[in-house]
Amino acid sequence: MKKKKNISFYLLSLRFLLAVSITSLWACNSDFLTETPPGELLPEEITTTEHVEKLIIGAYQILNGQLDNSSNAMNSPASNWSFGDVMSDDAYKGGGGTGDQVQIHRMEMYQTDPTILDVERKWSVLYEGIYRVNTALRLLELVDDFDQQHKQQRKGELYFLRGHYYFELKRLYNRIPYLDESIVDMDAFTVSNVLYTSEELWEKIGQDFLRASERLPLKQMEVGRPTQTAAIAYHAKVKLYQGKWEEVIHLTQQVLGSTYGLYADFEGLFLPENDNNKEIIFAVQHAIQDGSLHNYNGSVGDRLASPGGPFYPQYGFHRPSQNLINAFRTNEHGLPVLDTLDLRASDFVDPRLDHTVGRPGIPYRDLGILYHQSWARDEATYGPYGPKKRIVSAKSPYYSKTWPYVSALNYYVIRYAEVLLWRAEALVEQGDFNQAQVLVNQIRMRAKQSQYVKRLDQQGAAAPYYIEPYKNPWRTKEQAQKAVRLESRLELALEGERFFNLVRWGIASDVINNQYLPREKQKRNFLTNAHFQKGKNEYLPIPQRYIDGAGEIKIEQNPNY
Repeated sequence: MKKKKNISFYLLSLRFLLAVSITSLWACNSDFLTETPPGELLPEEITTTEHVEKLIIGAYQILNGQLDNSSNAMNSPASNWSFGDVMSDDAYKGGGGTGDQVQIHRMEMYQTDPTILDVERKWSVLYEGIYRVNTALRLLELVDDFDQQHKQQRKGELYFLRGHYYFELKRLYNRIPYLDESIVDMDAFTVSNVLYTSEELWEKIGQDFLRASERLPLKQMEVGRPTQTAAIAYHAKVKLYQGKWEEVIHLTQQVLGSTYGLYADFEGLFLPENDNNKEIIFAVQHAIQDGSLHNYNGSVGDRLASPGGPFYPQYGFHRPSQNLINAFRTNEHGLPVLDTLDLRASDFVDPRLDHTVGRPGIPYRDLGILYHQSWARDEATYGPYGPKKRIVSAKSPYYSKTWPYVSALNYYVIRYAEVLLWRAEALVEQGDFNQAQVLVNQIRMRAKQSQYVKRLDQQGAAAPYYIEPYKNPWRTKEQAQKAVRLESRLELALEGERFFNLVRWGIASDVINNQYLPREKQKRNFLTNAHFQKGKNEYLPIPQRYIDGAGEIKIEQNPNY
């Protein structure tokens, strides 16, 4: 139920606090903007500490992807399951055939266009977040009775949030309009997306995290608000995307020296009762039964992932690919097997597999039942597997058994294991293979020492689990790169990161066209015409509505759309 002291967005009344449309900056019309809807306050009327604090909470509220009073976050999920997983080699769309959420099917086939709902909705949500941040920053400066230290802390939070929203926009759309708090006139909200180079945009995003780190405390009184270490970690992620390895190493060292660390048990890490544990550096806070309309403060963006069976509705989206399943095979030394053969029941497997994926014959959560392939909606199209890592037990008080069937499990934006992987990647690029291996082995040892999934009778492991750390030194950069990248895939599977990693590594076209699709097309007929176009499909198109509404302002569509 999660009613603990946090900023789980106890303010549905704030959805329309500002006299602007929250549907998006580019969807507003001038007539609407000249009127004050009943019960709303104009910005000049809310420059009090109380109201500005609520505006700041409103800037947090958009984090879960929910834009208005409908369950639309499934088209703009904070977890990026449709963007980061379905567009990669980790997952299929799922659902009731290719026509169910057909726009996501088109994204999966790399046939995205600028009018697709999810392309527009995600853009809209992120710029709404930026608008709320910029409004709160401006009004914060006008409040006289704010304690100066408190004001600086709130500014740090707002810089962090703006950095997050822009980071998401940058890796999704690449060439994006940039607006800061200096823009007040509504006529100025349409901005060219080619005013800044890619590097200049990354620097602006990094600058927000730097400013945040200079103002935020090491510990927050309310969970959900970012800490100084969270800002440093996010700054490291920006530098990772820039390929600035020395800076990644410098920034991640500060995180390694903090109070954060690996949570002892891999499965326990993803139980809502353990949310905000020491591994979670920053998370989108979710809650149910907190008085919000239809539990929209819950994991509404992920609600379509419900796996079916006797305990859940059979939405059946976000389905693990066979390729992902195969990646968890290990050899007689407990190390990854680098081939594409289908996993057999007798094969050794990384124990993280059955914490991540629902597999036939393996117990599912604490439900006292084996996952069965009949749970999988449209098995003939999408295969027998289901998601598990972020599915909360139907017996848990943190799961809502009524529509829209959401949970209170937070979405982890950054966790400590990721920071170890970023640092390992940077060390490899700098030629320090030994230290990189040490970090990867920490993650593998956590998996080894975690609780394994047991048989229903609790008398042994449910599968032949076997994982060991690397013992032989990595000799070449290629060997070290492959090991770190594979570890990233296994550790972060179904957490919405895979596609973005493939793109920034510069291997998306090769992996998808040459390693993933050829074998998958033999199993999944719906992928027959899928093809990743290099130089196009690395990024989503700029939404057509933004281009159409720009008038004479220069907006350039991303290449090949």
